[in-house]
Amino acid sequence: MLNIYFGDMPEAIYNTSVYFRNTYKDKWITTELSREMIRDIDKSEVLSETLIQSPIFGPMPPTQLSGGVKTLMLIAYDRNHIFNAHNCGDNCAKWILKIAQMRKDRIVINLRHLMDFGEGEFKIRVMNTNKIVRNMAELTLQAVDFV
Repeated sequence: MLNIYFGDMPEAIYNTSVYFRNTYKDKWITTELSREMIRDIDKSEVLSETLIQSPIFGPMPPTQLSGGVKTLMLIAYDRNHIFNAHNCGDNCAKWILKIAQMRKDRIVINLRHLMDFGEGEFKIRVMNTNKIVRNMAELTLQAVDFV
């Protein structure tokens, strides 16, 4: 289940781009999940573990991916840390939910804004209130005091 803590969270990693650059593994880039996220969010294609083809920037290394994709990969593959998802736009929300469904362990992210998880149903625990919410209306009511 996805767990969200809204507001300042000292143990969260805030500079996900720098953290990604120094810790990502080449094998992360070529997984099917990463390929799909890169294609969807950055509109780019993975050519190899070290090369991404971007329609805007041309050939580039994985370190030049958007902050949103980097944060998504960290959430998916680094199970030892909590990441602030401020680099993630609303276009990353479906991927965060998908990662939470795929992983068997608990996922915690930190947010300082209200991310739009869409009109469908989901299951998210708001850590600030320890309430489980199932849609955006419920999430908004729980988050309003913290963002």
